[in-house]
Amino acid sequence: MAALFFFVVKRAARPIFARMPKYARVMVDDSGGNAFDYALPEAAAAQLQIGCRVRVPVRTRTVLGTIIELSDSTEFEGVKLISQIVSAEPILSPLLIKLGTWIADYYCCPIEAAMRGILPQVIRNAEVGHKTQLFARLLAPLDPEALSALKKKAPIQAGIVEYLASADKAVAIAELAEKCDATHQAVQALVKKGIVASESSKVERDPFQSETFLHAGKLELNVEQTAIFGRVLAAINLQPPAVPKPLLLHGVTGSGKTEIYLQSIEVVLERGQSAIMLVPEIALTPQTVERFKSRFAATQHEVAVLHSHLSEGERHDEWHKIREGRARIVIGARSAVFAPCSNLGLIVVDEEHETTYKQEETPRYHGRDVAVLRARMEGCPILLGSATPSLESYNNAMEGKYELLNLTGRVDDKKMPFIRIIDMRMEAAKKSAILSERLIQAIKVRLEKKEQTILFLNRRGFSTSLICSACGYVCQCPNCSVSLTFHRAQARIVCHICNHTAVAPAKCPECRDPSIRYSGTGTEKVEDVVGKLFPKAIVKRMDADVMTRRESYKETLGAFRTGKIDILVGTQMIAKGLHFPNVTLVGIINADLALHLPDFRAGERTFQLLTQVAGRAGRGDVEGEVFVQSFTPFHPAIQFARHHDFEGFWEEESIHRRQFEYPPFTHMVLVAIRGPHQARAEFSAQTLARRLKETLPTGTTLNDPAPAPLEKSHGNFRFHLMLRTRAILKLSRALSAVLEKLTFPEDVIVTVDVDAYQLL
Repeated sequence: MAALFFFVVKRAARPIFARMPKYARVMVDDSGGNAFDYALPEAAAAQLQIGCRVRVPVRTRTVLGTIIELSDSTEFEGVKLISQIVSAEPILSPLLIKLGTWIADYYCCPIEAAMRGILPQVIRNAEVGHKTQLFARLLAPLDPEALSALKKKAPIQAGIVEYLASADKAVAIAELAEKCDATHQAVQALVKKGIVASESSKVERDPFQSETFLHAGKLELNVEQTAIFGRVLAAINLQPPAVPKPLLLHGVTGSGKTEIYLQSIEVVLERGQSAIMLVPEIALTPQTVERFKSRFAATQHEVAVLHSHLSEGERHDEWHKIREGRARIVIGARSAVFAPCSNLGLIVVDEEHETTYKQEETPRYHGRDVAVLRARMEGCPILLGSATPSLESYNNAMEGKYELLNLTGRVDDKKMPFIRIIDMRMEAAKKSAILSERLIQAIKVRLEKKEQTILFLNRRGFSTSLICSACGYVCQCPNCSVSLTFHRAQARIVCHICNHTAVAPAKCPECRDPSIRYSGTGTEKVEDVVGKLFPKAIVKRMDADVMTRRESYKETLGAFRTGKIDILVGTQMIAKGLHFPNVTLVGIINADLALHLPDFRAGERTFQLLTQVAGRAGRGDVEGEVFVQSFTPFHPAIQFARHHDFEGFWEEESIHRRQFEYPPFTHMVLVAIRGPHQARAEFSAQTLARRLKETLPTGTTLNDPAPAPLEKSHGNFRFHLMLRTRAILKLSRALSAVLEKLTFPEDVIVTVDVDAYQLL
């Protein structure tokens, strides 16, 4: 566990004992991991609990903090009194505090950083509260004569009275202003006359308040689904102290995993418990919410949503709705694993293999792994679902730590899409190697049949680099060791690492030759090429450049679902979780993009992405077809994806992973050292490596410090230390101890990433 530092000066002569708690250990916000001892106010000592929020004095300031421990004694004297009780009810449960302690210990970070991840900023901020709104209510209806007289004297006031009478309920003043052109003064005049009452009421900021969800009944499960649902029920019904094993649901795309999630959660709700549903992408959340709200529209079970695209007010209200038990279904991205649910009955992690569950800033936790631990602490089952499980989870199933459940066929006996591999080396001599001739012909056929097509390329922009054919100059980012990407719509070149932008040059900045040319392909160029090839087709693009508004994603997918778009071009945001029965063709423009990166997971990620994207085809009555364009068509990841053969890929990949002691057969820790001065950062990396060699536990492999594959980022030079071990907790504690004792230059930053997924 990360060290705690306690604020006090001198030890008391002897401990103080009492029957009820007299002291609290308070984790102070933004204190770098410090926990201080404070005396409880005598009047509040009986009601304060672990997890309550308080204000406490620290030096000359009064700051917010969370009680993490209560006791009847303290080993220090001179302990100050808690200044104010912000929340007499616990904001955090003891279990979530225990989970935060584990995160600090395992992921080698300050406990305050772990608690900051668990308790959202908007909840820690005492200034943000519930929203109140003024409402007007008609005290008694006016008789016709009084109403007629009022119309002559004050027609706006009469309009307000008529609107309130027709509504037969309290109406927001803002609504009266919109519907009746009413002013606040007109409402107040009616209040003074005793005709209308004005009252303030709390209103919830609901991100889905403008939408209507029609009830959708449950679907009938097939034989395979029924057997797996039975296994989930057995885990839900398991009686304590027994703790169910995590369930790994390996189901091919379109096999009906979501229906199993829905029916399992329904059982949990009937038992009076709550459930958490994790999805990997914020973009997938609206679709998931729609399915859940439609399924439970006829019940009183509210669905709450937690993700970073909510406004502060919406996040505040959704969080409190969960804590108060008014919402017992929680849907969200990785941070939703910390939802303050009581009596948790089930956690579901959809697409558990996705790297977006890994947080890339402190605390660098993995949402799936934290979910597994929380389920164990709560004593409830956890269901991990994927068509392409992570090798870590699959290895746990092979070793008996998880229970493996298999869905081998699509629902209603629909066929898996037929995948064709196009060798792009044969297309290189042609004018345009972006789309192969076979893919172009396949798109034509779909357009004639009024069927839809998805084209996938996981690279945005128009061209990936600008190169001078005269002198060889490449437009590079001044802050990062990458070339700038040309975005034609903005006529700018952009760094996709640090967002540095500049006007696209008309001539070479080095030799002034006008023959500077664009190289490489992004989604913007694909959209342009497809639009020229099929001028009558409606083509739309989905990537981070065009999905800038909160509603953009939902609007585009809505248009695609209703057939208003013929061809959808996009990045990985269209690669998974989407169900469009009229999509019969998927084209993967460049399957090699991530295949040759300096990352041992490159093959796994390519296999997963190809399988997921291919799974968007043929989900309706017509069999789907997938064209995979590749310059290395015989690579195992591509060939196994072609045959939907996960087990074959696992057997092939696990040989190399085991041989070189890579995850899932070891844990990997990546220590990154970065700074604006290359020599200083490199020296710091070498110093840290020498110190670690002296203290690391046996069985740990430490690689020599080396420049990161992305050597420069955001103006900082980067160096990596890679460690591998089977005893990860021992290594995390040893790392914490070394880093606490070492001092680095002020401009050198050292970060520790346990179970690292981003190696660039």
